[in-house]
Amino acid sequence: MTLLVREAQTKDAQGIVNILNPIIEEGLFTVLDITFSVEEEKQFIQDFPKRGVFHVALNEEGSNVVGFQNVEPFAAYTHAFDHVGIIGTFVDASCRRQGVASSLFAATFNLARSKGYEKLFAYVREDNPNAIATYLKQGFEVIGTAKKHAKVRDTYIDEILIEKFL
Repeated sequence: MTLLVREAQTKDAQGIVNILNPIIEEGLFTVLDITFSVEEEKQFIQDFPKRGVFHVALNEEGSNVVGFQNVEPFAAYTHAFDHVGIIGTFVDASCRRQGVASSLFAATFNLARSKGYEKLFAYVREDNPNAIATYLKQGFEVIGTAKKHAKVRDTYIDEILIEKFL
């Protein structure tokens, strides 16, 4: 698969929800529990923070979105965290283990550095070992566990706290 990674555009909204909503509906790999409409995703892209990073990975053969990754500022209420971003990564189930996440990380790390981020932080479900392994492969380190941090479908889920200094 030949990939093109670029900044997300509103025209990518359908492709993004095509990846995200099945993951949410499955209830296994994210703590998100409400699906998104195409219009809501378009609005999210339009309103995305200027300091944020929002990339999509496209399969060049079909020009369809096969993954996306974003970084948002950690907190807006103080400048003490301006150097920290929260990262999230999603890859279409049919395209996992084909270099999509690696391509997204490479592009995101570069742009995040240029926007002043020095550290990226994420919460990953403890019961998602593939995601944890993916982040660790990219140089993230586990820094702790938030016990019963999320409650999805009446089940408590621990989340692994991970970080990477850029």
